[in-house]
Amino acid sequence: MRTARALVMAVAVAALVMLLSSGPGTRVGLWPWQTGLALLKWATYTGLAGACAALVLILLLVVPRWRVRPWVPVLALCIGLAAAAPPLILLQQAKAVPPIHDITTDTFDPPQFVALAQIRTAAPNGLKYGGPEIAAQQQKGYPDIKSIILKDPPQKAMQSAIDAARSRGWEIVSSDAPTGRIEATDTTFWFGFKDDIVVRVRPEGSGSRIDVRSVSRVGRSDIGANAERVRKYLARLQ
Repeated sequence: MRTARALVMAVAVAALVMLLSSGPGTRVGLWPWQTGLALLKWATYTGLAGACAALVLILLLVVPRWRVRPWVPVLALCIGLAAAAPPLILLQQAKAVPPIHDITTDTFDPPQFVALAQIRTAAPNGLKYGGPEIAAQQQKGYPDIKSIILKDPPQKAMQSAIDAARSRGWEIVSSDAPTGRIEATDTTFWFGFKDDIVVRVRPEGSGSRIDVRSVSRVGRSDIGANAERVRKYLARLQ
């Protein structure tokens, strides 16, 4: 029984290690992003396996002859569930949103990358917008993502747009006042994924119209990250 306790604890700890190393290891370049996501997936399987095995040991406590110390399987159960919970939550989030990675406030005329065009072209997700199919999925999943109108004239709105980008922690790659275009890159916290953003400022009456596009460089689905980024940026501007 002592061996069983040690094995269950080892499985649970292994799951937690996979979870905790999946993102940071990807971020510092120890392995590609695909490996990081695979570690996240296997942390789920291993964590659930460890939790189930720990639960069995806990149930065996009702049999006096085993004399199992309860804290070991209880701790293993907690560790296993802690390792499996975050990936399962992400999975539920992914199922709740469209499997897209390109979000824009203007699906008919999306802001275009210029300074980041070469990087976007080389990235797995490419440079071009996905067209009506992606637009339809965005409209269904994120109907609130729309352009905003500011009362400020374009010159002042442009500076406000730059300040808002900096306040969000984005790395500004280019700001072109004559064309009203700002290009920037945002790095995600856990995996260190690079997502690119282009902001477009155009005259609208006596004010300005602001459009934003946020696109992931890798991965089919962004689990809602780009839409949330656009929402927070527009809220900061308003």
